[in-house]
Amino acid sequence: MMNKLETIEKPSMKTSAQDIRPGDVVRVHQKVKEGDKQRIQVFEGVVLAKKHGRGVGATITLRKVTQGVGVERIFPIHSPLIKKIEVARRAKVRRSKLYYLREAKGRKARLKARGFNLEVPEEEPIKKPEEPQEQPAEEQTKKQSEDQSKEEQKTA
Repeated sequence: MMNKLETIEKPSMKTSAQDIRPGDVVRVHQKVKEGDKQRIQVFEGVVLAKKHGRGVGATITLRKVTQGVGVERIFPIHSPLIKKIEVARRAKVRRSKLYYLREAKGRKARLKARGFNLEVPEEEPIKKPEEPQEQPAEEQTKKQSEDQSKEEQKTA
């Protein structure tokens, strides 16, 4: 049984944004209004934190480094201004908040990649190596005699 708050929040919730985790590299497509025109701006960065649960107020904190300067933005996941959120890459992390990446530089700022959207082509059935067909007895005796003569020459 739903309470009144859940019935009000349900229509404005987005279902596609539920699978975002810290460590993901994410592209957020946001509507930006400039004067009387509207355009889509893309912000790509690492998810440092996901806060405020799964409700309408849920947010993600993204960080990227642009020209040597770290930029962080907080996006409300269920905002009507967010057109879509794409997960570009996944990383294996052992924390829910990756704030240590703010001070980390170089190799320490790297996250270990996790396999993501690896499309494995369907394998063809494994073909057994073809068994050599029975050769006539004359050809087999010729090959055996040739092999024996080669061995005799090597040992001599």
